[in-house]
Amino acid sequence: MNHSTPSARQPVRAATAAFIGTMIEWYDFYIYAMAAALVFGELFFPSQDPFLSTMASFGTFAVGFFARPLGGIVFGHLGDKIGRKKALMTTLMMMGVATVCIGLLPDFAKVGVLAPILLVLLRVVQGIAVGGEWGGAVLMAGEHAPKGRRTFYASFAQLGSPAGLVLSLIAFRAVSAMDKADFLAWGWRLPFLASAVLLIVGILIRLGVNESPEFQQAKDTRKTVKLPIAEVFRSSSGLVLLGIGANTIGIAGVYFTNTFMIAYTTQYVGVSKSLILDCLFAVAIIQFCIQPLAARLSERIGDARFLKLAALAAMISPYPMFMLVQSGQAVAMVIGIATAVVCMASFYSVIAGFMSGVFPTHVRYSAISLSYQVCGAIAGGLTPLAGTYLAHRFIGQWWPLAVFYSCLAGISLLSIVLLDARRQRRADAVDAVLAN
Repeated sequence: MNHSTPSARQPVRAATAAFIGTMIEWYDFYIYAMAAALVFGELFFPSQDPFLSTMASFGTFAVGFFARPLGGIVFGHLGDKIGRKKALMTTLMMMGVATVCIGLLPDFAKVGVLAPILLVLLRVVQGIAVGGEWGGAVLMAGEHAPKGRRTFYASFAQLGSPAGLVLSLIAFRAVSAMDKADFLAWGWRLPFLASAVLLIVGILIRLGVNESPEFQQAKDTRKTVKLPIAEVFRSSSGLVLLGIGANTIGIAGVYFTNTFMIAYTTQYVGVSKSLILDCLFAVAIIQFCIQPLAARLSERIGDARFLKLAALAAMISPYPMFMLVQSGQAVAMVIGIATAVVCMASFYSVIAGFMSGVFPTHVRYSAISLSYQVCGAIAGGLTPLAGTYLAHRFIGQWWPLAVFYSCLAGISLLSIVLLDARRQRRADAVDAVLAN
């Protein structure tokens, strides 16, 4: 009797730990994104041209994304070999320490070119950490889930993204209200230093979660493989490519609406930094509320059907978003950005559970991490840069940005259609074998 109760609580505990852990990781990642949009260009990449400073700052933001596949490979291997829990404890420590160190960095005026070099190195550590975090958090929640509830439980790892965004917006909204000289001198550092407290909380919560039962079963029956990533390339390379495409709008859409939009509205629409941060805070609350509802709805109508509808809606969403954002009015901007974010976030909430069911247990951490993080390197890392270039190239015209966003959603839609078709063929083959 005493043993069954803790076991019964493990699914909820695992989902909670996945949520808290990813919230901390994404808080760390998002405060870097906001600092890149608001302050890093001026402090670490000073230039006479604000466009060049912003591009250089977003370049360091992209570096973190290019490090993410390495994190996915390394921690995917560890997670498939020695366990999900050990890998996740390591990623959390790496992210927390790197973030605090960024908050302690001297700027260009004090140490010259060493400042951006150190910033890039710490950004790489952040990228490796978050590259290993996502896959493990999704699997710890999904593999602890009761039968038939994988998509909903895995969505708690996805819920960490808007929660981390809300925390990061609160932190930067508070410090950006400071006197500009104080903000540039030391105020921007406070959100990074606060990560030390979150790190301690995250570690304590994760210590209370058991290893994934599906991994433990695979280990007990000796179904683990010597080199999981090699097995992924041997048997599932096509699925990984489709997984990269499927994740596109869920990743790129976040950084389009939450990172690029800060630079776009302040530089081209003429709104204040505090106004766009307030608008994004309201939108983040909406995103946080919509994601669990989307996950529950997908359980009712089917995850593949839901993802197709969400991706189609995402293709349409940037046009009303930009028409409303151009007004520069707070309410209109919230409605406009929320229109796109609701579609994107609904997709993002469900894609984790969908993708975790595509791959076998013994290579699952490696496979979903590789799919997600390669997509993150390309779609997430380059989206703010591409958006900044298009805004500069087509000054006064928002339609190229809207078309760009539609293309990102279209890639996800096509990939989901192809993945679902392959899944249906595999299910039909299994049914045929059982019938015989």
